[in-house]
Amino acid sequence: MAKKRDRLATDGGEGLAAGNPFAALSGEGLPEGPSRPVAKPAPRPKPESKNRGRLDVRREKSGRGGKTVTVVFGWKGISAEEKAVLAKSIQKCCGVGGGVKNGNIEIQGDKREETKAVLEEAGFRVVVWKS
Repeated sequence: MAKKRDRLATDGGEGLAAGNPFAALSGEGLPEGPSRPVAKPAPRPKPESKNRGRLDVRREKSGRGGKTVTVVFGWKGISAEEKAVLAKSIQKCCGVGGGVKNGNIEIQGDKREETKAVLEEAGFRVVVWKS
């Protein structure tokens, strides 16, 4: 036989004050709240984005067994470590796999627009190939 449980009333009888766990607390010993509203700091001016170079983003499918990948190429003066960091951030943004292969970043699937957004945020001028 099932055990009988105590049920909470759902008729809205006592109101919210009865269910407030902080109602019995007193304000003694607590620090005073701010006497005036705290001003938010002024927003910092956005630094001018320097152009770090042009990158091309295209979708490739040939020679990959029918799988689509997004390839970022046209790197000039960028280290392999920085490419790996950018590849990781693009993968996180898109929620897919990928990596650096033959000096280019390859991302699984057709993720050209998401890749463009991440690279532009990093300061690159991105050209998307429509194919």
